[in-house]
Amino acid sequence: MNALDLDGKRVLIRADFNVPLADGKITSARRIEAALSTVRGAAEAGGRVMVLSHLGRPEEGRFDAAFSLAPVAAFLSRALGREVKLCAGYLDAPPQLDPGEVVLLENVRFNRGEKANDPQLARQYAALCDVFVMDAFATAHRAQASTHGVAQYAPAACAGPLLLAELEALSRALDTPKRPLVAIVGGAKVSGKLAALESLLQQVDQLIPGGGIANTFLNAAGHAVGKSLYEAGRVSAAGRMLRQAEARGRPIPLPDDVVVAPELSAEAPASVKTLDQIGAGDRILDIGPATVARYVRLIENAGSVVWNGPVGAFELPPFGTGTEALGRAIARSSAFSVVGGGDTVAAVERYGLAAHMSCITTGGGAFLAVLEGGKLPAVQVLEARAGGR
Repeated sequence: MNALDLDGKRVLIRADFNVPLADGKITSARRIEAALSTVRGAAEAGGRVMVLSHLGRPEEGRFDAAFSLAPVAAFLSRALGREVKLCAGYLDAPPQLDPGEVVLLENVRFNRGEKANDPQLARQYAALCDVFVMDAFATAHRAQASTHGVAQYAPAACAGPLLLAELEALSRALDTPKRPLVAIVGGAKVSGKLAALESLLQQVDQLIPGGGIANTFLNAAGHAVGKSLYEAGRVSAAGRMLRQAEARGRPIPLPDDVVVAPELSAEAPASVKTLDQIGAGDRILDIGPATVARYVRLIENAGSVVWNGPVGAFELPPFGTGTEALGRAIARSSAFSVVGGGDTVAAVERYGLAAHMSCITTGGGAFLAVLEGGKLPAVQVLEARAGGR
């Protein structure tokens, strides 16, 4: 975007303002704040700026006040120091703007055909603008009308600064990393991140599984996990990855000790146990101090770190020690770090570490898609158009 002349042009920016709401109030504005410089830059360049986004999962083709972008328009007005009107009915009556003016277009998911990437709807979006700016990394893995289709039909289409920065950070971490490259992949289930784990295994120097994913690997390694969360159907896949990593001389590090409790509760009595001490009634809910120390050393020696998913049930104080310790190790490390995923970002923000991470990506599903080695449709269409110029 910054390479184009936007003066007097109608600029349509696809941002990601899918923020959490409670009682109609924004509870985390991180995604809006990340996009402010793009919106401000387009307006200051003389663009007639229209911003598109989705919010939540309303029934497509039907207005629902609970998913209106009105709270986002109010936030933008305060943040930009200028009125940002919310515009509904823009497909039938496109907004008429002065240079430097900004409007927010109502939730794209109120438009029938959005998720199906309907060509007619995509052409309607494209007719609104002279320049389409894709700046929503978090939606780049979806081929939808406001992310992919519009980029095919708009007079000009380009990447926004935020999208470009996130893609460059991921490329730096995964394509041309300073080594050793350490990846921490936590979460509840192997199945949701199996493709990412298998892809990363080929790229990284050290792959650290956490949470329920680590429990499945522990079971694959022959350890009893009591009544811990794990996936019996993915034990064979985890075992295969353990053997592959061993054969490459880069064994997957598994916990030596863990924090267990009879149930997931802040009041539950928690204790540290070695793997051979885990009983039938124990639930593994965090990594233990010896494991923390070992993983911290890996991070301290890393040149690059990619982190997706906590290593324990950090939401409850007895089980957040491991996630906090690894987060703090990354924060004080000189390694280039990319952090993403809703729970991971929540942990980073809880412990006040955000300012010390090299890149906190706005994408959850898109970040995972990149870790899987997949292509992002909304980026591919921009590359195709750039190649055809």
